[in-house]
Amino acid sequence: MINVIHTGEALCELKKLADKTCHCCVTSVPYFNLRDYGHKEQIGLEKTPEEYVQKLVAIFGEVKRVLRDDGTLWLNIGDSYNGSGKAKGDKTVQNRVQVSNRASHATNPTKIDGLKAKDLIGIPWMLAFALRNDGWYLRQDIIWQKPNPMPESVTDRCTKSHEYIFLLSKSNKYYFDSKAIAEPVENTKPNHDNQTQKTELRPQRYGGKKYTANPDVFCRTKSGNAYDYRPYRNKRSVWTCPTANFKDAHFAVYPEKLILPCIKAGCPEGGIVLDPFMGSGTTAVVARKLNRNYIGIELQPKNVEIANKRIRNELGLFE
Repeated sequence: MINVIHTGEALCELKKLADKTCHCCVTSVPYFNLRDYGHKEQIGLEKTPEEYVQKLVAIFGEVKRVLRDDGTLWLNIGDSYNGSGKAKGDKTVQNRVQVSNRASHATNPTKIDGLKAKDLIGIPWMLAFALRNDGWYLRQDIIWQKPNPMPESVTDRCTKSHEYIFLLSKSNKYYFDSKAIAEPVENTKPNHDNQTQKTELRPQRYGGKKYTANPDVFCRTKSGNAYDYRPYRNKRSVWTCPTANFKDAHFAVYPEKLILPCIKAGCPEGGIVLDPFMGSGTTAVVARKLNRNYIGIELQPKNVEIANKRIRNELGLFE
């Protein structure tokens, strides 16, 4: 069943899906120890980071089974700090967050044995390494740089303005459409109207006089190499994208722009994108806008209603 959001716990619902049916998985997992959504099966309030990571490894083990052999996982995850067990947190920030998360409440960072108070836990890399140990190929860490991060009142460190997106694959060879997400380059050369245009110099060796046949295409260096100009280059691993607001959601949502390259590169048109933590339905909306299908899973029935309403409003897919 495609273009449907299944209501239930991620691990349980994933086990109902057939083997090797989805082309890629694009998802954002609940943060560790930051929000309480009031559901007994929620992920994120485990007593230790290890328990949290273990649960996610089990879930993504099922994701790996559901993915095709050439499938990829694009995983957005943020980090958390260890608390002292005494502090009550920054109420200014918590109250501001609470306005857009009325269906949950912020948790105070709890003290974790074995870590010092104020320690950055390193949740993203703990999970990335655990997934690698579970058989995934850890292919890349992508930095989501936020130009509008949540304000913080801390005075002994910088305001955090980035998260990770990990690219993992099921096999050593996998579907990845680099041309679909190529970006304009920054090198320049004049065009026929003596105007500057962005291009990239890419080294190529040419014999004879081929490198001078068209000076608008090739140039020669002192070493004798010829370079051809190209207007696009491979996408870089730092993605600058503002955070998004969605007025009907009672939880954090990632922006459509952030996952657009994930779906473009990871899933062919007509393919299926999986999201086991569907939330407000961003993955579904972007997938359908790009002529891909989706399969979603979401624990909270209310969130499923919000996501389906959003899909109806933005795409008009449902009557």
